Amino acid sequence: MATTNVLLREDVDNLGARGEIVKVKSGYARNFLLPRKLAVEATPGNVKQIEAERGALLKKEAKERAGAEAQAGQMGGLRLNFERKVGEHGLLYGSVTAMHIADALKEKGYEIDRRRVHLSEPIKETGEYTVSVRLHRDVNVEIPVTVTGEGGAQTTAAAEAAPAAAETAETADNTEAAAESAEA
Repeated sequence: MATTNVLLREDVDNLGARGEIVKVKSGYARNFLLPRKLAVEATPGNVKQIEAERGALLKKEAKERAGAEAQAGQMGGLRLNFERKVGEHGLLYGSVTAMHIADALKEKGYEIDRRRVHLSEPIKETGEYTVSVRLHRDVNVEIPVTVTGEGGAQTTAAAEAAPAAAETAETADNTEAAAESAEA
């Protein structure tokens, strides 16, 4: 397999940070990194150009990090609630995805790309969850997410507890009725 050296112009997850020279497969560079202007070929001229821009890049990086930290501070007390149709046992019809979370954040005034919302898999059950949002390479914020059934339906644990409580109350009523009939 042919490889090529590229100079990263932006941070790329699982590859490297801005300004690094990395070795990647030629197809990945040609079809993904170069067209999106995430990287340039690592020629001596491009390396010199990036070195000249390094001071500006460091200032830009510091500004982005400060902005991300400020946004993380604002998002500290944020909670997201989703109300979805629910079937038996608290399973959702559909799911809550990273795109839904990004849209909910947008409604609250935070412009977050859905690719920055990290869910290992879509949420498919009612309950309480914690979702990580990556605002910057070094700044993550944890957001609590609550998924409930439509009409304020109970979560699975509460739904399971309610029939048990009703059964206990029914048993108590039957015991009282039996005691009254025994007295008569």
